[in-house]
Amino acid sequence: MKKIHLLIIKSFIGPFIITFAISIFFLLMQFIWLWIEDLIGKGLDWTIIVKILYYAAASLVPMALPLAVLLASVMTFGNLGEHFELTAMKSSGISLWRIMNPLIIFMAALSTGAFFFSNNVLPYTTLKYAKLLYDVSRKRPELNIKTGVFNNEIDGFSIKIDDKDMNTGMMYRFMIYDHTKQKGNKEVTVADSGEIRITDDQKNMIVTLYNGSNFTDMKEKKGNKEYPFRRDYFSKQMIIFQLPDISMKESNENLFKRHYEIMNTSQLSIVIDSLKNEFDTRTVNFQDKLMNFNYFKHEKKIYDKKRTDDYKTDSINKYKNPEELISLINLDSLYEKMSNKNKLQVLTESINSIKKIRVNLENNDQSLYNRLKWLKKHQLAWYKKFSLSFACLIFFFIGAPLGSIIRKGGFGLPILVSVVFFMFYYVLYIMGEKAATEDALPVFVGAWLASGILFPLGVFITYKATKDSKIVSTQKFQEILKTIQQFLKPGHK
Repeated sequence: MKKIHLLIIKSFIGPFIITFAISIFFLLMQFIWLWIEDLIGKGLDWTIIVKILYYAAASLVPMALPLAVLLASVMTFGNLGEHFELTAMKSSGISLWRIMNPLIIFMAALSTGAFFFSNNVLPYTTLKYAKLLYDVSRKRPELNIKTGVFNNEIDGFSIKIDDKDMNTGMMYRFMIYDHTKQKGNKEVTVADSGEIRITDDQKNMIVTLYNGSNFTDMKEKKGNKEYPFRRDYFSKQMIIFQLPDISMKESNENLFKRHYEIMNTSQLSIVIDSLKNEFDTRTVNFQDKLMNFNYFKHEKKIYDKKRTDDYKTDSINKYKNPEELISLINLDSLYEKMSNKNKLQVLTESINSIKKIRVNLENNDQSLYNRLKWLKKHQLAWYKKFSLSFACLIFFFIGAPLGSIIRKGGFGLPILVSVVFFMFYYVLYIMGEKAATEDALPVFVGAWLASGILFPLGVFITYKATKDSKIVSTQKFQEILKTIQQFLKPGHK
């Protein structure tokens, strides 16, 4: 049995290493497509680019690991089934469950290691990755000029472009606000196109603009004349921006340590408790203020030399139940006894009060919603440490029995089957995370949605494989189709 266990482990390790490397590569391609055009050819040292790619690859490990386990499991047991090695083992009285035993132990150890990586290593690499990107952006501010977004990296200026040609580096529809005089948006430069380059000493950034205008809001008087506005046209103009810091000085890591992706479970638990207490306190305080200052009106504060904090409150404030208020005073009868002028005044004040309450509700609702969303992101980050590690076990119990059923090795059918299952898992994972963040689902349900749906599927496939039965019985499927066809025949009763 020990030799068979060694054979199974050896058969799995090779495909697992290969598929893990392939998974990291393809997931890293997404990062490369987004950033490589901005990093290559910008004067950065190649070691900086390698570090960025290294830290980015480390952040992809929790997602690449389950995919590699699924691929390797299908390939390993597909190869064993294709070469009749599984058949030989089963004919010797060894069940599929006993064949899987060494890999189950290996998967348990791998899942534990994945949790350790997510909890201890990943926060460190994510911190280094974020800090390095921040340092690069400070050294090369032109990297941060994205299309459709104002960039304020250069002190005193706000720069925006609408489009960028990745091949030539030409940027289109420039807009530059000059705030160096601290007088607001008094000076604006607009151009059809332009390009940016850094001087050889990397002390200045030169922006060359083509076909544009300089707008100056002067608002100054000279004698009896007023010059409120001036516009100057140009076909080509160069603007030199002094870069404040050209060195790759390392920023303080404390700037990034408060982010939930750079915390372990212990740190997240402390922050979650603090955020939850703060959210609950703010919610209760807002409810109390809403009731006290809108439902129960306070009269003006009466100044008292002896008690400056004394308030003369409405006499009905002590009656907190609406039923008691109605029995005490009939508001409708009071309103009917008023003159038309007083009625109009009451209605006007009521409408204004309602408008103020509505604005207050909208502002506080958005503030509380943002705080709740931030809290849920921390809670999701805590659960993800466990759910992504547990996904390795789930994908093994899907891939191993599935490979023994399809009995096909190599990179053809196993990759197709694995990609379908992984895409299904990833869609459920994103849906659960989004729903939990938007408060449509409890955080626990959203974090475990994908694993909770695929776990019963893995149990079902494993059961079918251990019983040597087909996942879907074609005979039963044909019987169901015949029943439906007979039911749909004309004259059927």
